[in-house]
Amino acid sequence: MSILINLYRKILTIPLSFLVKNNSIPHHPIEELALDIKQPFVYVLPYTSQTDLLIFQRNCLHVGLPDPLQANQINGESVPRYVFLDEGHSFFKSKGAKKETEKIFYKYLELHRASPDLNVQLVPGSVLWGRSPGQEDKNGLPKLRLLNSVQKIFAAIWFGRDTFVRFSQAVSLRYMVNEHGADEKIAQKLARVAKIHFAKQRISAAGPRLPNRQAMFKKLLQSATILQAIDDEAKVKNISHEKATQEAQKILDEIAANVSYESLRVADRFLRWLWNKLYQGIDVQNADRVRRLALEGHEIVYIPCHRSHIDYLLLSYVLYHQGLVTPHIAAGINLNFWPVGGLFRRGGAFFIRRTFKGNRLYSTLFREYLAELFHRGYAVEFFIEGGRSRTGRLLAPKTGMVSMTLQALQQGQTRPISLVPVYVGYEHVLEVDTYAKELRGAAKEKENAGLVLRVIKKLRNLGKGYVNFGEPISLNNYLTQHYPAWKQTLQEERPSWFNQAVDQVANQVMVNINNAAAVNAMNLTGTALLSSRQRALSREQLLEQLESYQQLLQNTPYSQDVIIPTDTPEEMLNHVLSLDRVGVLSEKDNFGEIIRLERNSAVLMTYYRNNIQHLFVLPSLVASIVLHYETTQKDLVIDAVNKIYPFLRAELFLHFNDDELQPRIASIIAELARQQLIKYNDGLLSIHRPKVRSLQLWSAGMREILQRYQIAVSLLCNDPTMSRASLEKESQSVAQRLSVLHGINAPEFFDKAVFSGFINSLKNNGYFDDNGNVNLTKLQQLSNIFTRLISAEINLTIQSAVEKSEESLAEETEQEDKTEDNI
Repeated sequence: MSILINLYRKILTIPLSFLVKNNSIPHHPIEELALDIKQPFVYVLPYTSQTDLLIFQRNCLHVGLPDPLQANQINGESVPRYVFLDEGHSFFKSKGAKKETEKIFYKYLELHRASPDLNVQLVPGSVLWGRSPGQEDKNGLPKLRLLNSVQKIFAAIWFGRDTFVRFSQAVSLRYMVNEHGADEKIAQKLARVAKIHFAKQRISAAGPRLPNRQAMFKKLLQSATILQAIDDEAKVKNISHEKATQEAQKILDEIAANVSYESLRVADRFLRWLWNKLYQGIDVQNADRVRRLALEGHEIVYIPCHRSHIDYLLLSYVLYHQGLVTPHIAAGINLNFWPVGGLFRRGGAFFIRRTFKGNRLYSTLFREYLAELFHRGYAVEFFIEGGRSRTGRLLAPKTGMVSMTLQALQQGQTRPISLVPVYVGYEHVLEVDTYAKELRGAAKEKENAGLVLRVIKKLRNLGKGYVNFGEPISLNNYLTQHYPAWKQTLQEERPSWFNQAVDQVANQVMVNINNAAAVNAMNLTGTALLSSRQRALSREQLLEQLESYQQLLQNTPYSQDVIIPTDTPEEMLNHVLSLDRVGVLSEKDNFGEIIRLERNSAVLMTYYRNNIQHLFVLPSLVASIVLHYETTQKDLVIDAVNKIYPFLRAELFLHFNDDELQPRIASIIAELARQQLIKYNDGLLSIHRPKVRSLQLWSAGMREILQRYQIAVSLLCNDPTMSRASLEKESQSVAQRLSVLHGINAPEFFDKAVFSGFINSLKNNGYFDDNGNVNLTKLQQLSNIFTRLISAEINLTIQSAVEKSEESLAEETEQEDKTEDNI
């Protein structure tokens, strides 16, 4: 019998090698699943199939795992390295596991009882032939696994490029023996648990059945909430109930996705070509977190940062290749244009208007549609910033979708909801040229087919892309921890805790996105070059600075999720110089090589610097204090940081709380001293003269932030009665003047929204009393710190601009008074 099976396998190997591509999930199972290759493995496959076994074998060898067809040799005994749970395609399938499999499990358990050092790893593995979840209006499920020989041939031809081999978290048989014993019942339990695991795995990979769109609309339009909204619409607009219903139907048709599995497969082919054309690779980290949530049956809501229109294409592509269901994506209505609108809709996009204000029918329909997606178990994705960041920083969160997600939880959502923050980063963003024009005052161009074609024509070498899944937020656990009474107010639409919870959850999402930042060669090089006022450094100085950045990130990690480059500074710099259209040039003179940034590219490079600015802001602040004070006590440094940190935390979504801040500053001081950038003796910090240039480059990371803070504080100190609107407007005007006089290219430097956030932080940190009056004493102390950390030249410009601003305001007030008198 074994001779025939071996012959059959050899014959099968030939067509499978041509038809089926190696696609393992995860791509590096030894590292990602923490497998110990020094200990034996036993692979568990869901059902008997020689075809699946051969595909599984090829993927095992491809990723460096032991060959499943080779038996384990343990204590002189030969034990199979793989087992099948059931018989597969058969007229007489048993409901339980195969007896032979249970016997092999029991044999392994006995071997553990005899060998205390043995730890066999039981690794569930399965072959996914296509990922179609089927349609709600079709009877039965699609044939996803139990295929006969003829069907497997057609499946290999049709699904060969979309066949995935899924490796799951290993089960330690040593742990099982130590905790539960080694009898036959434990062997049977292992088999039962494995069957349940494979059922969950299939759901996590394919998802629930795709909806019949019209049937979903019919169900929604019959809900009490929407019927009430339709009645209200008819009364307010004085139209018939039928016409209001038609309007509701039209809105649903505008909103709802129309997912097609075949469209997803076609999109996968296109996107594979696109990434190969655009990028040198996509670095994906921490996808195991999401796979774990999917297996546990969580409703998953992906919340990525928004850098580019490519974000949602990239995330869907990554999820598909990580063995997960692609999500329904909330997309701006501006993307619903021919021909891509229909393509996006079939790929999972549902469209959302920029504002719901004044349209109760629309807001009700959208909220109920989103709740229905949650109820049916579809993964959802939305961009919490609302639009793409033009500056490279995270924008202030828009809380509408978070609010609707919490409302869905309130409405009796049975499955736990988990928010998954996602950091998406690039070494070069396609639209960055457009962003620069918009920041200089150009009008935003409306999305259209011509714009898409122009972007495609620019396809070229753009470096690497990064997708890093941050720490998930379980809404159920979060609310239980911070708002224990939330389950008692499920029926209330807006309980007292609701708005505060929405704001805190939204802020935590932003913090977790920043915690998962991807550091790359481009943003490190940009940070160093922009730190030089001339935007140029000698090659030696630039490499030294890159190494300094890299060492600080490694030795005092910002968070465990940050991706840190492993290339040498030399390799990183050469990589940046090899990229197209980045504006980093290499020149030589009599003294050596100079790396400089083209003037026109300075604004573009701030975009990439801003992607990781939050990682360096505290070391930059410490460096700035030491540099400007020259010699100072550690306690004074900590005191200054404590006063400035609340503003940085709010602006850049930093994660250190008050208890963590002092140890963080201590570790930064220790690292700067280790690198010999500063001297640290007996609590006294001072400049280390031989490394003063590096210290200057470090301190430059805070230069523009401190200047911006000083502008607003100086205006307030000069006129404590100034209204908030005037303060925002005048701060922006002074910043614009400063940027012209001193060549400041940072696009966020005179962003009104950033000043608004700073003024909010002043209020939240006690610089205004309950009546809105300025606490001048406290504000002046803050201003004194800023004055010491800013150059005399900049301080003079700020004071001069503040005085002119006061004169301008006085003239405006006088003019207004004259106008009123004339009236």
